[in-house]
Amino acid sequence: MSFTLAIVGRPNVGKSTLFNRLVGQKLALVDDQPGVTRDRREGEARLGDLAFTVIDTAGLDEGARGSLTARMRDQTSMAIAAADAVMFVVDARAGLTPADRVFADLVRKAAKPVVLVANKSEGRQGEAGAAEAYALGLGDPVAVSAEHGEGLGELYDALSVLMPAPDYDDEDEDEPPADAAGEDAGPARPIRVAIVGRPNAGKSTLINRFLGEERLLTSPEAGTTRDSIAVDIDWNGRPFRFFDTAGLRRRARVEEKLEKLSVADALRAIRFAEVVVVVMDAQKMFEEQDLRIADLVEREGRALVLAANKWDLMERKPGAISALRTEADHWLPQVRGVPIVAVSGMTGDGLDRLMTAVENAYTVWNCRVPTSGLNRWFEHMLGANPPPAVSGRRLKLNYITQPKTRPPSFVVFCSRADAVPDSYRRYLVNGLRESFGMPGTPIRVNLREKVNPFAHKRRRT
Repeated sequence: MSFTLAIVGRPNVGKSTLFNRLVGQKLALVDDQPGVTRDRREGEARLGDLAFTVIDTAGLDEGARGSLTARMRDQTSMAIAAADAVMFVVDARAGLTPADRVFADLVRKAAKPVVLVANKSEGRQGEAGAAEAYALGLGDPVAVSAEHGEGLGELYDALSVLMPAPDYDDEDEDEPPADAAGEDAGPARPIRVAIVGRPNAGKSTLINRFLGEERLLTSPEAGTTRDSIAVDIDWNGRPFRFFDTAGLRRRARVEEKLEKLSVADALRAIRFAEVVVVVMDAQKMFEEQDLRIADLVEREGRALVLAANKWDLMERKPGAISALRTEADHWLPQVRGVPIVAVSGMTGDGLDRLMTAVENAYTVWNCRVPTSGLNRWFEHMLGANPPPAVSGRRLKLNYITQPKTRPPSFVVFCSRADAVPDSYRRYLVNGLRESFGMPGTPIRVNLREKVNPFAHKRRRT
């Protein structure tokens, strides 16, 4: 059973830097501005031979009931409740503050094992601040520098006391693995789904509805989400990993450093996803930024699904869904047939249809066409519409093959690859999409010249 550790403390004491150090990669956004982290983020950490789950949390701060600050604190409280132990972090350079003392009492009331960490302890000023942390009454402070990787040995000693020793008694080296014994080898790998869109399109609300709890912070104001937060969802027995992302605005409007970091995190989530759901506000459909985001997903080669969110606010008219389908094909011809689903994150309407669309898009994205059927189709396409002559010379397209999926990618061997017009390439892409049932998914058709086995021989004069 995994051991879970929640990292808590007031804003700007280096919690996210320590989180990144423990997980071994820059997952959490880090900036000098306090209050960067808002949602809680989980990661798989390793420290020596210790393996555990670590939770990065928002900085503990006071706020009026119902305010964004208060809801951030509620998220931190839930992380403490779910953890096996708490790592309380203070800033050794700044020394103890009244806020540190208030929140130390909060951690103490949780009745969980506590590791007191004095971060930023490098240098003489840090050493003095680390000694001051004894006054909190949470045990001996562990002096570390998360930025420079100092003090991790002492942190290992403090954590190893709290963690249960691994149980080796039940392991049998001679026992065959589950699949060799004819049993189920374990749960399927989750499908990675990135939820993206413009600010305030309702992405976090939609994921919360899937989870059935307020796992992610939501607010009427745009830009509430900053980090790309991963949450696991089981839907009808199939595992998914959803990534909530920051809203993507036009590049010209992105000025602040923190928003640039958030956007970069969202783009990274798209690149590592398998299916991307572009969430649009049903009251403002197919705006320029929506189209830019969908085009970015197509260029990255991810499976694409469109979600018209806030559908509960729309007037119900006959044929409204069909009109959405027509609009999607008009504005996004490069992914003709892309699934579009009307949903409501507030009421939960359309969630089943959205998940069905995600599963179908994932299946199409992994589609492989049999070689024999592919070349029969290719001959038919060439016969129905032969490639045009260029500069008086006929283009010869020999055959087609599919070297990979995810997305479906094809190679056409021909005589002069650079002379084949883009329009003819689009003709082949549209034909593949319609003939083999690949609506909406990106399709790659590359042209490659056949190698002439006699090219190295010079003609004798």
